[in-house]
Amino acid sequence: MIICTKKQRLRRDDVTRTMADSEQPNSAKGRDSFDITTGNTLVHFLNRNITPYATSTLGPKFDLVPVEKQKDLMINHARMYAQQEYDRIMELVAVLEKQAQDIKRRLDVTDAVYAAEYNFQIVMGHCYWLVWHKRHGKNLLVLTGPNDWSTGVPEDYQYLMQVKYMGDHTWQEVIP
Repeated sequence: MIICTKKQRLRRDDVTRTMADSEQPNSAKGRDSFDITTGNTLVHFLNRNITPYATSTLGPKFDLVPVEKQKDLMINHARMYAQQEYDRIMELVAVLEKQAQDIKRRLDVTDAVYAAEYNFQIVMGHCYWLVWHKRHGKNLLVLTGPNDWSTGVPEDYQYLMQVKYMGDHTWQEVIP
C-alpha cells in the first residue's frame, strides 16, 4: 500500500491536468515514439531520422540557404527561357504573316486577271502579261511582253505585271 500525502496528490493531479490541457501526447505518432513530461512541461518526441537538419552537435554542419538569392536566380532563368520561347514563336508568326501576305497578293492578282479580257486558250504553267489598255479603259491579258514587240510597244498599252497560271487555277505574279 502506497501512502501519499495530500501535497503529493495535488502535485500529481496538476501534472495530469497540465498534460491534458496542453497538446495531445505522442504528436510524432510513431510506433516507437513517446512524449515525456518534465515537471509541468510536455516534451514532444523528436524523431531524429526524419528531420532534414542536424539535431545535435555531432551532426553534419549545414548552412542556411539564401532564399532570396535562390529566388532571383530562378526568376532570371525562367525569364530567359520564356523570352527564348517567345522569340521563337514570334519568328514563326513572322513566317506565317509573310505566307498570309503572299496568299493575299496571289488572290488579288487572280482577281485582276479574271477581270481582264483575253481571246485565247490559257495553259497552266505558262506566263502572260497583264496590261492596261488606255484607249479602251480596261485590263487585257496578252501573250507578248514589252520586249517581244518587233515594232515597239503599242502606245495604248501600259504593262502592269507578268503573271503565271498555276495548277490550282490561281495566278501568281512573276517578278523578272
